[in-house]
Amino acid sequence: MSKQAILRRALPGAGAALPRQSESAFILVWRDPLGRAGLCGVALIALMAICAPVIARYGVAEMHPKAKLTAPGLTFFFGSDNFGRDVFSRIVYGARVSLIVGIVSVGIAAGLGYLLGILAGFFEGKCESIIMMAMDIIFAFPSILLALFIVSALGPNIINTMIAIGIVNVPVFTRTVRASVKSVKSMDYIKNAISIGLTPRGVLLRHVTPNVLAPFTVQATLALSGAILTEASMSFLGLGIQPPQPSWGSMLSDARKYMEIAPWLVIFPALFIILTILSFNVLGDSLRDVLDPKLKL
Repeated sequence: MSKQAILRRALPGAGAALPRQSESAFILVWRDPLGRAGLCGVALIALMAICAPVIARYGVAEMHPKAKLTAPGLTFFFGSDNFGRDVFSRIVYGARVSLIVGIVSVGIAAGLGYLLGILAGFFEGKCESIIMMAMDIIFAFPSILLALFIVSALGPNIINTMIAIGIVNVPVFTRTVRASVKSVKSMDYIKNAISIGLTPRGVLLRHVTPNVLAPFTVQATLALSGAILTEASMSFLGLGIQPPQPSWGSMLSDARKYMEIAPWLVIFPALFIILTILSFNVLGDSLRDVLDPKLKL
């Protein structure tokens, strides 16, 4: 009898978190109307960011002094700003900046949060106390204020913005992973795995990690929308993405003086922020329904 067969008999609950339907999670999300809308919205934003050099008609810093505050039309699809720059081109490139900041910052938060959550949930004791105390301290500060403080200390630029947003989101991932690990660790098949001599590393890789991936993936999807919103807020306050790089938040900040005479300067950046965040939130909610262990049972 193979080693895998022995493990299956000794650990009857192992692998329960990865049923056959998990292989078609994409199809299940696509069948959900909200999930389909979220997927399409995220795909369109990503496609717009990837194809920015192709679909943008002008450079992000290209000025047309004779066409300042031009209304939307055939020349400027979304109008022009007070410097004569094409709003459409800046929004397209702003999508690239928002997605890069969101993905990298969530990657930082997810990597650190996963490691700390595994350590706190599986080994417990002093290790858990120290880690969760540090997470509680970070949680004590409002996220936007903590991010602004970090950027102010490091200097406002795109790299420091990603680091700040990543640090702010670490406690959320740590708590999510820790809760999942502690829930799985109490199951009988984990105790059986330890009793037959499986090393902690083997238990983590074979039995704990598959059970953590579902809530971890959902949290990562939802955190993307929060990271994009935080970046826009920081840029709006002048401590996020710095010129000449375009950002939806900085575009809103620059447009405050011209809201009455050129409302398109506010409408289009705000609209894309709303659509992007809504798409990620809807996709995350659909993923949660698909990957919910209770629904699998």
